[in-house]
Amino acid sequence: MISVIIPTYNEEKALPGTLSYLLQQRGNYDVLVVDGGSTDRTQEIARGEERVTLLTAPKGRAFQMNAGAHAATEARPEPNNWLLFLHADTRLPQEALQRLNAMEEDHACQAGGFFHQFSGTDWRLRLVSRLDNFRCLRSRIIYGDQALFIRQGLFQRLGGFPNQLILEDIAFCEKLIRHTTPILLTPPVLTDPRKFVQMGIWRSLCRVLVIILCVEFHLPLLGRGFFQDIR
Repeated sequence: MISVIIPTYNEEKALPGTLSYLLQQRGNYDVLVVDGGSTDRTQEIARGEERVTLLTAPKGRAFQMNAGAHAATEARPEPNNWLLFLHADTRLPQEALQRLNAMEEDHACQAGGFFHQFSGTDWRLRLVSRLDNFRCLRSRIIYGDQALFIRQGLFQRLGGFPNQLILEDIAFCEKLIRHTTPILLTPPVLTDPRKFVQMGIWRSLCRVLVIILCVEFHLPLLGRGFFQDIR
């Protein structure tokens, strides 16, 4: 069984397509949208899907994803079930959930994610994805937009995502790689490049490189002003 957990905040533009694409997937899974107090139609969109459970939590991906994981564990307390954390603007490759279902009995695999690709044809976005995939191959630190999946029991033992407002995915994976080596799957997930385009692709690339350097050399994390809400 897979619990797909989608944290949302004012995602009325991206969420319909993500849910439509996700709910076409075959497999044994449920979908939990955990909203952080949206003021647009995000909650209405989630309620409109019969196969989606809508939850609310304080704004912040860590808080929202932990709330979703807690609800999934309460509903189905089976440590080998998968938790899969999916951004509202990211689409899984076809048959991804069936593939994870098939891996449920392979207990050697405890966690993983997908290679990353932006939608569109801009070569600069392809460059960003290639750099990100190279980084991930080297470090096994899986970013939030790579659809991290992990066994429910292992997630509990690690204490969930740290309750911090930024870079919770990196902080969590730094703990994760001390317990297991996450696998990376292809085909890649496909992410809407809206944030990179609106912020400026080169500026966004520099932002990614700064984050990588901070993590690689254990430098102080960047301030919240470096991370902007773009919808």
